[in-house]
Amino acid sequence: MKTFDLSGYLSRNRKLVDNALTSVFDEFDRQRELVQAMTHSLMAGGKRVRPALALATADALGADPLIALPASCAIEMIHTYSLIHDDLPGMDDDDLRRGVPTCHKQFSEATAILAGDGLLTHAFHILAAPMPCFKVFPDAETRLILVEKISAAAGVNGMVEGQMLDMQAEKNPENLPSDSPGALTHLKKIHRHKTGAMIEVSVASGAISAGADQDALNALGTYAQNIGLAFQVMDDILNVIGDPKIMGKAAGTDALHDKMTFPAILGLEESKAFSRQLVADALEALDSYGEKEFKKNSEPLRAIAAYIINRNR
Repeated sequence: MKTFDLSGYLSRNRKLVDNALTSVFDEFDRQRELVQAMTHSLMAGGKRVRPALALATADALGADPLIALPASCAIEMIHTYSLIHDDLPGMDDDDLRRGVPTCHKQFSEATAILAGDGLLTHAFHILAAPMPCFKVFPDAETRLILVEKISAAAGVNGMVEGQMLDMQAEKNPENLPSDSPGALTHLKKIHRHKTGAMIEVSVASGAISAGADQDALNALGTYAQNIGLAFQVMDDILNVIGDPKIMGKAAGTDALHDKMTFPAILGLEESKAFSRQLVADALEALDSYGEKEFKKNSEPLRAIAAYIINRNR
């Protein structure tokens, strides 16, 4: 049986998303410092896993994957805004992201804040009013649903709340020591918000764009919840054992900042086992959706789940 070429698949989708994002920013004067700062971080590379999940989900459901491209671009813009703000001195205070200087290091702290604000805001603009670079896009009613779902995932009860919980755990580690019974439950809560929410909405956006039925949404939702948490577990593991040259960012920073992480609570080997179980549960959820064509077309989703725990960056 031929092995699915995930590397080629991700590369093709990355180019698709990058070309669309380039077209989105072609409407702006590239000499503006704000635009330069936004694109510095947005176009610095990155895995583009979230857009790939949206496109792969639409494809698995038998739709033209391009129907999910507007949501894919919006989600990547929101994700990049979150990285810019995460890297700021008042939060993680990082110097390197995606192999290049962080936005506030390349420009200034004030410019980086505004670049993040600009990316977040413009993400919803391209959802509300798709540009000519999007050859196909969902109808207005579906786009309104996408705005609601994505804003909820990114906002006060989603990613932003996860960032807040993560920051509080770092600043007040004595409130919930890593060996306390509730530490693992609290850590899962942090990352289901901080990392998981945007991964879950990436899958949901692909499904909604494709007109998925409720059974598909349920199965895909369980899949996304599990890979979203697995993604963060692996991030924590890589912060311990990863190669900074490969990752494009520093390693060992979690321990340096005394952050609550899965290896700190579970240990390294048990964290690896936990991530493998989460991916197994994700694949089981895909198997639960009985459409024959879906099973055949969902190979990219399965490969992405495996990639999440086998990556080195």
